[in-house]
Amino acid sequence: MSLRKVMLAGLTTAAFIIPVAVLGQTGALNLLSSPANRPWPAPVHPDGQGQVAALSPQDALKTFHMPPGYRLELVAAEPLVQNPILMEFDGDGRLWVLEMQGFAINDAMDNSFEPINNLVILEDTNQDGVFDKRTVFMDKLVMPRAFKILDKNCALVGEPPNLWKACDTNGDLKFDTKELLDKSFSTLGVVEHGANGLFWGMDNRIYVAEHTYDLEFKSGKFEVVPGLNRGQWGVTQDDGGRIYRNVNTDPLFVDYVSPRYFARNPDLVRTAGLYESLVRQEDTKLWPVRPTLGLNRGYRTDIFRPDGTASYYGGVSSPLIYRGDRLPKELNGQAFVVDGPTNLVHLLKLEDDGAGRLKATDFYPRGELLASTDERFRPVAMTTGWDGALYITDMYRGVSQDGPLQTDYLKDYIGKKGLAKDINRGRIYRIVKDGMVLDKKPSMSGETSAQLVEHLSHPSGWWRDTAQQLLIQRADRSVVPALKRQVLKAPDWRTRIQALWTLNGLDAMDAKLVTAALDDARPDVRAAAVRMAEPYIGKPGPVRAALLRKIDDPSWFVRRQLAASLGELPKDAKLEPIVAMLQRYGDDPVTVDAAISGLSDQEGAALAGLLRTGNPSRDAIAMLAGAASKSRDPAQVQSLLALASDGARAEPIRIALMEGMSMGLQGGDGRGGAGNAVVGGRAGSAVPGAMGRRSSAKEMEIAAVPTSLIALAASSGSAAEAAQQLTAGLRWPGKPQAPAATPLTPDEQRLFAAGKEIYDGTCVACHSPDGRGVERVGAPLAGSAHVNAAGDATTRILLSGKEGKMGLMPPLGAGMSDEELASLLTYVRRAWGNTGAPVVPAAVKETRQAYAHRDTPWTDEDLAIRRR
Repeated sequence: MSLRKVMLAGLTTAAFIIPVAVLGQTGALNLLSSPANRPWPAPVHPDGQGQVAALSPQDALKTFHMPPGYRLELVAAEPLVQNPILMEFDGDGRLWVLEMQGFAINDAMDNSFEPINNLVILEDTNQDGVFDKRTVFMDKLVMPRAFKILDKNCALVGEPPNLWKACDTNGDLKFDTKELLDKSFSTLGVVEHGANGLFWGMDNRIYVAEHTYDLEFKSGKFEVVPGLNRGQWGVTQDDGGRIYRNVNTDPLFVDYVSPRYFARNPDLVRTAGLYESLVRQEDTKLWPVRPTLGLNRGYRTDIFRPDGTASYYGGVSSPLIYRGDRLPKELNGQAFVVDGPTNLVHLLKLEDDGAGRLKATDFYPRGELLASTDERFRPVAMTTGWDGALYITDMYRGVSQDGPLQTDYLKDYIGKKGLAKDINRGRIYRIVKDGMVLDKKPSMSGETSAQLVEHLSHPSGWWRDTAQQLLIQRADRSVVPALKRQVLKAPDWRTRIQALWTLNGLDAMDAKLVTAALDDARPDVRAAAVRMAEPYIGKPGPVRAALLRKIDDPSWFVRRQLAASLGELPKDAKLEPIVAMLQRYGDDPVTVDAAISGLSDQEGAALAGLLRTGNPSRDAIAMLAGAASKSRDPAQVQSLLALASDGARAEPIRIALMEGMSMGLQGGDGRGGAGNAVVGGRAGSAVPGAMGRRSSAKEMEIAAVPTSLIALAASSGSAAEAAQQLTAGLRWPGKPQAPAATPLTPDEQRLFAAGKEIYDGTCVACHSPDGRGVERVGAPLAGSAHVNAAGDATTRILLSGKEGKMGLMPPLGAGMSDEELASLLTYVRRAWGNTGAPVVPAAVKETRQAYAHRDTPWTDEDLAIRRR
């Protein structure tokens, strides 16, 4: 069998038909599909060392490995679709696909910012399961990042820096009107870190990833609402409406609480409950079926098995909670993520402990749901179809890492394998299982509102979500009675919760219905009802009373939402119940931060109230003190200092007060750990110990000398350390000027001393004892821009050498250990008045591995370009 090819002079805005099915022996049209029931878990296929050629769609299908009974079906391929990055089905079963032709357009992997990208609509005109018609809905786009299908052939389109609402008003599926909704949607810079998402959540908020705002649909208009920058690429939700995201090499995060609550209080020092990681890095592994050395940080040899396969994610994106009803029941509610750099789709098992606390683990102990031996297989997004199948967007190209963020290692790897060549392809696949019966094709655009309401009872989340969104956009309140009946009587809790949110989106809730929903048997419904009770709690009454009773709800879902919703009470009514929540559940960081988010300028009063309760949570004390301090209100800070200096208080409480104040005054997220560091030399993000130290915020001026705090800081023990950290963020009359450089820690001082010995024995002849250099022999190091700069320029020079005006500075790396080089670098960067950050051995190891392929010295021009 061979794929039918249609040769086209170019892709235009006209609709055209391209058959991508093949003729079987009987003459009937059949789908192309991957081989079924191959050995699984699959053995690792050896990787050739030569260039990697692009495969035809037929040959690419032969490279896939899946568990028994599963297979891939090819539903679209080039030239019908090119460079696809996102997709979504509309209410009539058509597939909208965003194409990014401007990504990595040449051997230099430059991005094009010319108007050459498209949003297209694919149709299956003969109902054979294969798309054969392409219509360009919107062309001449500049590096678009996101889109969301709307009613009446409209779409939101994120085209940096603009967010458009584009519509087809005459039914030809080509936009003819365009309205600018916002002109600050992302930028035209690095693709990898641009705003994306535009995911319509169950709560009728349209979520944007990696951006500071979301959208809401109100009175027929889309409004920008404040959010918090979370996630990297992709957004999804579960049947309870909780939002999930991921980032870089961490596969799954959940929002237990909506970002709208955290955005209302700028003085929060932590946002637990928003973007909570569900997967411990130590507890998840990948199983590629080919060596995957082509990762951005593939030089970190620790992450690879002896066969060359990466054990961890190389660049995970686009999480998807499967909410369909056609694949095996065991997959319902589970999380899928794509990892393009390792050529696979990974499946995670999402688990609730029974009380509303979630975690995720690998679904399969070994092996992947989908893995390919083709290095050009680049899954970048997934979506659930109306038919109940899972669809995969394959950009199909050799390069998946954005050029400006590629390491030198990866550039070298791509060049040797020719991966930047043969672009402008793309495939879309459907995951099916033996015996699976696909659902019927929808036709929602022509249905009445009453018919749409019936779809809220459908077992598939795609049908429920699409119906909800269409009903809200139509604003037809004639369906309100039917929706209320569903809330009260539907046997499936998923129908009840989506009917609730549909009513909420239609501004058709009432106090009686909210009160009834607060006692629903399902915690997800009760949590939604807590949110919907907020408009009714401004005055005492039945709804407020019912809401306050939820403090004893058995589910964390409900209690955490209650902690957030209490902040919507009037100012004179919120303090007592919030303090009660903090006193009762102060050991849960999510409850703590959700509660504090609603206090705004009442954190100090809540702290005083909590201290009176006896044995309060240290975490709650610290977070309240942090928020109260972050406002930098002199009177409030002085009051907190008095509390922290009170020797009659228990030491753990004093430490919590001081640590919280330090976070508020100096910055910090209250979580501890190494920030975005990854464990075990993982493939992405930073390495513990290799990051520069956090710079402190500007010291806060206080009027009086904190005598008791200074005395405590001069002692020893945990309280003394907390006092030292706090005093570092304060300035008072007569306080000595802080040194130009942050003092070295004991470990850094040890490196410094060892580095001086190495310098005196190895470097002093060329660079002189005072670091001023020797004329025509060695460059001055005292005051050197390279030495004092942030980053690893000095490390790279020592490892590979440097060509300059005085000739060649020879490399020293081969003859020194990471510890010795770190010592020498720390000495050079802190001697003779230099103020560079010290260097730890882990940082030297990172740089050594990153540039191990380099066999030429650095130049000033090279060093000016940051490639990490």
